[in-house]
Amino acid sequence: MARALIQLGGTKLGASLRYVQAAQRLGLRPITFSDEPTRYDHFGAKGAETIRVDTDDLDALIRECSRLQETYGIAGITGAVDPVYATVGKLCRHFDLPGPNPDAVEQCCDKYTQRQLLAASGVPMPAYRLATNAAEVEDSAAEIALPVIVKPAVGSSSVGVRLCRNVDEVVEHTTYLLGGKHIWRSSPRILIEEFAQGPHYIAHTMGNEVVGIEVADFGPPPHFVLREGIFPAPLADDEYKRIADVSLSCLQALGLGWGPACIEFRWTKRGPVVIEVNPRLGGSQIFELAYGFDLITEHIKLVIGDKCDLRRRHSHVAAWRCLLPDRDGTLDWIDGVARAAAVPGVAEVKLCVGPKTPIIRNGDELDALGWVMAASPSLAQTKAILQSAVNLIGWSITPFPSTDEVTLT
Repeated sequence: MARALIQLGGTKLGASLRYVQAAQRLGLRPITFSDEPTRYDHFGAKGAETIRVDTDDLDALIRECSRLQETYGIAGITGAVDPVYATVGKLCRHFDLPGPNPDAVEQCCDKYTQRQLLAASGVPMPAYRLATNAAEVEDSAAEIALPVIVKPAVGSSSVGVRLCRNVDEVVEHTTYLLGGKHIWRSSPRILIEEFAQGPHYIAHTMGNEVVGIEVADFGPPPHFVLREGIFPAPLADDEYKRIADVSLSCLQALGLGWGPACIEFRWTKRGPVVIEVNPRLGGSQIFELAYGFDLITEHIKLVIGDKCDLRRRHSHVAAWRCLLPDRDGTLDWIDGVARAAAVPGVAEVKLCVGPKTPIIRNGDELDALGWVMAASPSLAQTKAILQSAVNLIGWSITPFPSTDEVTLT
């Protein structure tokens, strides 16, 4: 009987596809559950199967897995994004398969509950408050002192996260969040946080081990759209140890001792403070480029009950850069991709859009037109390769017609 890997689909199609490809390399039959299976049509061409299931309906997922058991042996169940990961844990428990602790994942995905658990364990964090209405948001911002971060207490991919530098911006963003434009997955609750300033680091973990630490940077404020990253981060030994020690404290405080997690920090005057703990895999390709192993493959090994192997095959420096648009409008053209991909040391050039695509920046990770990844034996060389490739890529965006122009037309 063929062995299947069940994956709950999500917004990160690229990550989901890499799980499909890794499963196939391990001799597994990849099957994706999604409430929008047409989004995964290209998976079918790669020998994968997609089944329509409401990924928010646990009973429906159990029924579908039970039906598949008549044809396949289910080797494991996983998912690539936060919103489905607690459900993954519940399915794994139901079918007695290795997987994350669903209670720990749910607590972690509620950023306020996460903050409370970390604070109780003495983990260094920015000041924070919880609010359920506009008046409470304004009061909390005043207590913490501007500038502040205002964001949904439950969410992912930086959706709805904004830096508010004055009272007007606090009011504006609160109105947006509570005014019906933001889609809430639970009852509206807003987290207000101190704006911790300093370099941004991401600790990637597997089980109770820190696999590596990445340094990353964002696009222009007030949003937090990741623009570029370097792995491994150029840290002194004592700096690495401080971030690693706090990372392990986070895992213990949140009960995340199984599988992958990524923990975001800012290095402030107080040292590393925790911005957010994500109970799932972060970037994966950088590990293969920098250290020679595929973290998704190693995660799947855990999912199916095997041991993962995180030994480094080599030690290079990998870097990536997102191609971020500077305006909304219609993408007229984008070129230079083939030339960029041909630069020695470039590992990947990926576009998410094509000509005539409407570009609407929402201030989250889906804003990117694509990305470039590069690697080499040294930091300076990798930076130079990446910049050379990015310089070869250009595009043109025609702004949308203004309301006045449309009216005159």
